[in-house]
Amino acid sequence: MRATGQRPVLDPTVPSDREYALRRAIDGLRDDDPMRSASIPVTGWQRVVLWSSLVIIIGCAGWQPMATAVVLIGLCTAAYLLTMTDRVLIFRQGLASRAIVISDERARGIPDDELPPYTVLVPAYNEPEVVGDLIGAMAAIEYPRDKLQVLLLLEADDDVTIAAAQECAESDAITILLVPPADPRTKPKACNYGLHFATGEIVTIFDAEDLPEPLQLRRVVAAFHDLPDDVACIQAKLVYHNGHQNILTGWFTAEYGLWFGYLLPGMMGSTSPIPLGGTSNHLRRKVLDEIGAWDPFNVTEDADLGLRIAACGYRTAVIDSNTLEEANSDPINWVRQRSRWYKGYLQTWLVHIRRPVGLYRTLGLRSFVRFNLVLGGTPVVAVLNLVFWLITLVWFLGQPPVVEEVFPPYIYFPALIALVLGNGATMYMNLIALREDDRSDLLLAGLTVPVFWVMMSVAAAKGCYQMIRSPSYWEKTFHGLAVKPAGAESGP
Repeated sequence: MRATGQRPVLDPTVPSDREYALRRAIDGLRDDDPMRSASIPVTGWQRVVLWSSLVIIIGCAGWQPMATAVVLIGLCTAAYLLTMTDRVLIFRQGLASRAIVISDERARGIPDDELPPYTVLVPAYNEPEVVGDLIGAMAAIEYPRDKLQVLLLLEADDDVTIAAAQECAESDAITILLVPPADPRTKPKACNYGLHFATGEIVTIFDAEDLPEPLQLRRVVAAFHDLPDDVACIQAKLVYHNGHQNILTGWFTAEYGLWFGYLLPGMMGSTSPIPLGGTSNHLRRKVLDEIGAWDPFNVTEDADLGLRIAACGYRTAVIDSNTLEEANSDPINWVRQRSRWYKGYLQTWLVHIRRPVGLYRTLGLRSFVRFNLVLGGTPVVAVLNLVFWLITLVWFLGQPPVVEEVFPPYIYFPALIALVLGNGATMYMNLIALREDDRSDLLLAGLTVPVFWVMMSVAAAKGCYQMIRSPSYWEKTFHGLAVKPAGAESGP
């Protein structure tokens, strides 16, 4: 056993070390601070509030059904308007601030002896088809080999991926670390296990299919040097290399361009909590240990960690460095992935709202409101879209009087503003982001994005249902469905 930072580095060849690492990977956060763990989806007081609210709504609906419907639609309309306004403000801030830029010359100019030890965690499960790309991507990283540790985290019973990794990993650039099979079978559990064997002062995660640009680690080191000590994480941009495979990958690519290119920098510029991306988030090891690492029971461990960073008084920055990923090209596979994300947003919101007063004091009013709108509001609004689209369709088909009754003028006109200006503003932000990034090739995706919103709403409904039935179930996303062309597009 060796020591580095604040946590001893265990030896994977020692059975007692493996047992300890597995136990802490599963139970560490909930043992140290149960209130920050999603192992219990809803706490006692939250359950009381949720059930009481449901009983009150049902009771009011039975007593005054029309008045209840008007109040609920009014509240939903107010939420739409607030969410729309906040999203536009974030985008405006993102246009002005953008991500941190570190030049190639400066990144390469850092002497090797001044570079800190770096650990790359690569969790993979049932992905033998992308292991070869992973080996090549890690070999292309420009970082001293004696200071770079790459841990390929594989489930010990994943025979096909283990065989593919052993066949490809002919050098010592990558260490295969087998994670003992145990529930929950989640990516954050594997990352927690790998963290006990990590030697780096900075830790990052790449998915097995990721292709990070070679200078990304050096750029992060330079950025950490420039930034204050309260910056615990630097998030790189995720860019899809197969945006032209079909219309779905085009929508997905345009969405990520807006999110990582403008909305996350906008949150960074306004010091709001940032839900991290699933990969390419580079973390100070000592802070990661301090805040409890990843929650193995949360299916969007990245968003949860980003909020926990903010809740503990730290900040996240966004850097202008790309990691190429594969956009989901199969609609069913995409819905599986997106429903897990929405479910994880709800998990994360429920976990962090357990201490509302403390969170409010740490974040401040604006960031606290934004936390609720982004984490809790995103999946809920996506589900409500289905309801309001149905009401709109019913109105155009037959104009039944009941629709007119539940939309009195003081609700109808704000709802009309939300419908016209809200959808228009969202499309406008997408198109402006494409223009700023010189991605005219995705114009069709930008103009047809309302169809993508319907898919989002279906995924959100599925995620909300799973939040009730199986909150910690990790729905696997299958990769390797795209053929990456030579000279894959790197985006902005």
